[in-house]
Amino acid sequence: MPEHPYLEDSFLIRWSRLTPERVKPDIEKALNDARERLGAVGENAGAPTFENTLLAIDEATEALGEAWGKVSHLTSVCDSPSLRDAYNEMLPKVSEFFARIPLDENLWNALKTYESTDEAKRLTGVRRRFLEETVADFRQAGADLPPEKKKRLERIESELSAATQKFSENVLDATNAWELVIDDGSRLKGLPGSAREAARLNALAKGYGSDDSPKWRFTLHMPSLEPFMTYLEDDDLRRQMWEATAGVGAGEPHDNTGLIGKILDLREEKARLLGRNSFAGLVLERRMARSDERVFGFIDDLHRRSREAFEKENRELEDFKGQALGEASLPLEPWELLYWSEKQRRAKFDFDEEDLRPYFPIDRVIQGLFDIAGRVFGVRIEERKDTGFREPGKDAGGEDIAVEVWHPEVKFYEMRDQAGRHLGSFYADWHPREPKRGGAWFNALHTGGTTPEGERLPHLGLICGNLTPSVGEKPALLTHREVETIFHEFGHLLHHLFGELEIKSLNGVNVAWDFVELPSQIMENWCWDRESLNFFARHYETGEPIPEALFRKMMAARNYRSANAMMRQLSLGRLDLELHARYPDYAGSDLEGAMREVLKDYVPSTRTPLPTVMRRFSHLFSSPTGYAAGYYSYKWAEVLDADAFTRFQTEGVLNPKVGREFAEKILSRGNAEDPLKLYVDFMGREPDLLALLKRSGLVGE
Repeated sequence: MPEHPYLEDSFLIRWSRLTPERVKPDIEKALNDARERLGAVGENAGAPTFENTLLAIDEATEALGEAWGKVSHLTSVCDSPSLRDAYNEMLPKVSEFFARIPLDENLWNALKTYESTDEAKRLTGVRRRFLEETVADFRQAGADLPPEKKKRLERIESELSAATQKFSENVLDATNAWELVIDDGSRLKGLPGSAREAARLNALAKGYGSDDSPKWRFTLHMPSLEPFMTYLEDDDLRRQMWEATAGVGAGEPHDNTGLIGKILDLREEKARLLGRNSFAGLVLERRMARSDERVFGFIDDLHRRSREAFEKENRELEDFKGQALGEASLPLEPWELLYWSEKQRRAKFDFDEEDLRPYFPIDRVIQGLFDIAGRVFGVRIEERKDTGFREPGKDAGGEDIAVEVWHPEVKFYEMRDQAGRHLGSFYADWHPREPKRGGAWFNALHTGGTTPEGERLPHLGLICGNLTPSVGEKPALLTHREVETIFHEFGHLLHHLFGELEIKSLNGVNVAWDFVELPSQIMENWCWDRESLNFFARHYETGEPIPEALFRKMMAARNYRSANAMMRQLSLGRLDLELHARYPDYAGSDLEGAMREVLKDYVPSTRTPLPTVMRRFSHLFSSPTGYAAGYYSYKWAEVLDADAFTRFQTEGVLNPKVGREFAEKILSRGNAEDPLKLYVDFMGREPDLLALLKRSGLVGE
């Protein structure tokens, strides 16, 4: 085993060597090595050049970034007490180190000296962009601050890292701590057979019940929660599930209430130290939106356009329930919303989402996705069969494994272009486990860059989710929304793997956060096109495509309660922005109550008031910045993706010419230019908001 496995310079990662006890020595070595490299740049007495200054700063932290990325990833998919302890011990040191880089006087002087040279003034293209972005990064992070403020800023970053990590742990632990075990099968009326069987097997795996006397175990993980809340007829059980999920992060020993206040205080202090009026002002100044005023305007505009349809949808649902039960129309309880929405959808469209599951076996969905990517973007994706799992710390002896994975379910793929060039490889991990955090995500593990001879080297990434697992002998049969999730994360992956820039830190997803969701969200459009669906939507037993009648129902129901879907996203964006643009107005008050008042026109009226998602809102509070002051980006990028996809609709959804242009002008360009410029290069004009409203059925064609 190598002395420092987390620092091993190998494209294929030996996950079994990455044990908790190696975290501290390996990350400490990486920190020391990075300090030495950065120190050499800051003390460089020779003539500053692009290579010995700009590139040297960028490359100094590369090994540390990749090593720490592996540690962070393992805490997301294989959490354990020993790994958590090791991660939390090193987290403050890593956070302080990265926070200190732009505050280093010698480095800042070296960068400013280089910026004033004739060579720097002659830079063009990506190198000019790199210089501008690096200088802007340093300034935005506090490079011009006096020494005492720099010291406080370093401490703030360390405290933010610790507080946000604890928030994330609380969400995971609270989610895993809750279970509902049912021993009376008659209470499961309405629940789809697949969900019922999954709950039975889950109970058996946990030691509940037996084959002769079954029990059913339900959890707050989405594959269990969603069908339970959507189909189960037992109102009291749905109430219990809703109260549990609404309570994640809201009670001891996993209460995030105090942490939210601490995180917001630290972010506000950071912004003020840096001379900004708010944390949102700090974050947004280099995003496409530029300012919180513009984001508030964006949210308000969509809210105004959706409000009438939103209120109409909610009245109709209340009336539907009242008529069904022969009683007066009244606001629903929160745990009734999904249940009665599904009943109304079935009545209006004769459509049940569960009817689609047999057509979405996960392996066929993934192969179909690869086929579409091949047709549209000209790539070939193949699974490596020489993959295997080896217990951590036990990699000696035994059968050789060419490609190691961190769990037996994980698969590994390679992507090549039409000329056979290896663009990159990736891991895929799709199903929930208790040591794995919720949600779905993409991460970059390695950015390939170029050789001195100009040869492009492959990238490495991963995509993860928490999708419906297989049940018994059946394959994993997905919901349509889960299919969209796979396509979405694959879009992020493409953005990474297509990167062609010589500057690694400008490649792929290293773009403004309100632009980064364009490649992911545009991929979801192929989940709604008949020609595309025929590539992968095939019955797991017969191989038959989705029947035309079922497809028409699916399309007719696409925009069912679309105004509610719009309002939910807008409510989350508004909550985020209120907290990060106007926090002093709320500090010291009942934050939960204040935010409920702000959002009262964004959420359905229910008999039991809907709490906010603040205390489990990992997008905002599970990292020092993350989507904080940026959650609007999903809706912002949805405008971009709806508009950009009109080119495919006009010229052919599987048109390789349009796909090639999207890859060349968006995916491969990373942060080479201002994102609006990249968008206009592809579309020939600026984005049109109406495309999203039309797709959502909120305005006519």
